[in-house]
Amino acid sequence: MTKEKQTESNVTSVISSTTKGTYIQKRTLILTSRINTHTLSSSSSSHSRCPESETLTLLCFTNSFEMGEEKPKPIGGVWPTVKPFVNGGASGMLATCVIQPIDMIKVRIQLGQGSAVSVTKEMLKNEGVGAFYKGLSAGLLRQATYTTARLGTFRILTNKALEANDGKPLPLYQKALCGLTAGAIGACVGSPADLALIRMQADATLPAAQRRNYTNAFHALYRITADEGVLALWKGAGPTVVRAMALNMGMLASYDQSVEFFKDNLGAGEGATILGASTVSGFFAAACSLPFDYVKTQIQKMQPDAEGKYPYTGSMDCALKTLKSGGPFKFYTGFPVYCVRIAPHVMMTWIFLNQIQKLEKKAGL
Repeated sequence: MTKEKQTESNVTSVISSTTKGTYIQKRTLILTSRINTHTLSSSSSSHSRCPESETLTLLCFTNSFEMGEEKPKPIGGVWPTVKPFVNGGASGMLATCVIQPIDMIKVRIQLGQGSAVSVTKEMLKNEGVGAFYKGLSAGLLRQATYTTARLGTFRILTNKALEANDGKPLPLYQKALCGLTAGAIGACVGSPADLALIRMQADATLPAAQRRNYTNAFHALYRITADEGVLALWKGAGPTVVRAMALNMGMLASYDQSVEFFKDNLGAGEGATILGASTVSGFFAAACSLPFDYVKTQIQKMQPDAEGKYPYTGSMDCALKTLKSGGPFKFYTGFPVYCVRIAPHVMMTWIFLNQIQKLEKKAGL
């Protein structure tokens, strides 16, 4: 019995110390233990263990290890926490570089300069191609703050919700709540950059005497702080936050549902699924957020008159005056262009995010 216990102890010690052994090595260990067991069985008393039972026990024990090499341990430190934020900001900034011209046309339409075609012709004729990228620095700064915060926060919230849900898929209402929360946090962080972006894009539409002539986003932030105070950086933050909450709720909830529909019901491939789901997601994001975006734009671009009075006292006053003068459809001014801008931005953000994650996986990050 002493030899049997010693043999079991040695086998257990070998198994416990094996962290990167191959499947062949484990099978060899099992065969070795079977031979030892047969030897012990033949030389011990009638109380010795059954060889088949000993082999089955070792099989069960070694099957808890993976075939091949063990999975690499996850990277510790700060990187796993900041990774969703870095990825979100980078994908948003790359998408903005592509979408900036459409966003510029959208702002001009909302400022009442005509249709998409007429605005494009006038900008090319009078200001040149560079006019479509005016305010790009503010747009990139906005993505570096707003999208970094919202996508990073959304991923953290959904991960926590998945843990609380025992790893089961989240219901639609939980995804919507995570989107609402992430949108609100992102909007609070990105509101100063958003204000700078709107003012830089609208500056060319003002009379020469009223133009602010910001050279870049940081110059705009400096001038706003110096001329109007620090709190002015969050002028229009209320409608900005509400708009971001509506946009993220519509975008995230409809996107997940659309992916399931295109994949499971239509049997679409990866490319068609991403394109279709992004288009549907972009439509609902635009439909939910454009009224708030319209009010936000009007508040952020307003100028005092000769007596120093602003045209609107606040977001609610702007909404009521707009409804009274133009009806409910006034809030959807520029909807086609706004929708066209949102859908590609959503699509490219996800594509860029997937590519970044693939590169990180190859690099072992």
